[in-house]
Amino acid sequence: MNIPDQGGAEQAAFNLFSGSEYASNPFPVLTMMRSMGAVIPLPFPMMGSDRQTWMVTRMEEAVRVLKDQEHFTVDPRTLGMAGIFGQNMAAADASSMPTFFTPGTSMLTVDDPDHRRLRGLISRAFTPRYIEGLRPRVQQIADELLDQVQDQGQMDLVKDYAFPLPINVISEMLGVPREDRAQIRVWSGALASGLGLGKRDEGVVAHMQAFGAYTAQLVADKRQHPADDLISQLIALEEEGDRLSETELLSMITLLIFAGHETTSNLIATGTLVLLDHPDQLERLKADLSLVPSAVEELLRFQGPATIAGPRFARAEIELGGQHINKGDVVIPVLLSANRDEAQFTQPEDLEIARTLNRHIAFGHGIHTCLGAPLARVEGDIAFTSLLRRVPDLRLDIPREDISWHFSLNSQSLTALPVRWSR
Repeated sequence: MNIPDQGGAEQAAFNLFSGSEYASNPFPVLTMMRSMGAVIPLPFPMMGSDRQTWMVTRMEEAVRVLKDQEHFTVDPRTLGMAGIFGQNMAAADASSMPTFFTPGTSMLTVDDPDHRRLRGLISRAFTPRYIEGLRPRVQQIADELLDQVQDQGQMDLVKDYAFPLPINVISEMLGVPREDRAQIRVWSGALASGLGLGKRDEGVVAHMQAFGAYTAQLVADKRQHPADDLISQLIALEEEGDRLSETELLSMITLLIFAGHETTSNLIATGTLVLLDHPDQLERLKADLSLVPSAVEELLRFQGPATIAGPRFARAEIELGGQHINKGDVVIPVLLSANRDEAQFTQPEDLEIARTLNRHIAFGHGIHTCLGAPLARVEGDIAFTSLLRRVPDLRLDIPREDISWHFSLNSQSLTALPVRWSR
């Protein structure tokens, strides 16, 4: 199958990740990309590779890529860098990327059996029973945050609620000192910016290096003074004689700190704006807060926090979505696009908080499905329920067109969300 107007598809993909005007609303471009094909080429190489990069725009093909370990890998080293990735990969500056995106260092960048080993070591701390047991503490944090602002009648929902709720939860789990959490927010913002396509900002690199140094020092402190927290457990963790290596440990902790709050923060902030943009659905939700869990799933589908899944690399030549993929080609599932696939969802451009058939892939799919998804769901459930119960007349405090976004290669997030309500 040939893609109609392939140049247009390439330009659309390029615009999606390079044009600032697409940050606030990438969905028309995503719709165009889907209409051009399930798999479309980017006009430039990515991820340090000198091979073709493909964007996967539709659900069926995205799920296949995410599940199919036989034909796709997250670790390009398994293909042999020499002769496949050329000088670009060899010249990539590792200091400009977070450690957990470095091939072979974390759950994100290894396949089975290494992935199974790493996930098994950490998943004991993320059991459904443990996550459900966090509900009272998550509720307490949400209430405390709303107590601080309710009498003011206004807040920046990002700064005052969407960020501090999940960062406090994950920090308490890990044993991150309270006084360090504001700095982590700065580093996390820099990290998200650093994942932008083709970017190399020395200030961003410095923040990433500082984040890495902080994690190393935090681990060193926990080795000397272990406590009842997840980092101390990971340090001491041993299962059938297998420990995390130092590199794996540092990558794991950095990933948990970053992903443990960034995803949920984006869900809460962006989800609130989406609800304000759909007053009929917001009123329906306020009238029946038992719909919050299904509303969270719909918000994840409609405008989830992750733009793409991590890149996969073709292990061999394969046909995908009518395209011939060569060994070593980079294949990137676009989650935001797949979750609006017209072939998979009824009226996917509409927000329907009570949607029942909602098999979205906002948290990925297959073995690399986000480990923290159950925690994000619990936090989202409590965050939206508490917010709408406490301030039911929530509304924007600035004109809708003045809202600013940050759009990087892997995420779309609000820089701020000023809101107000009756005191």
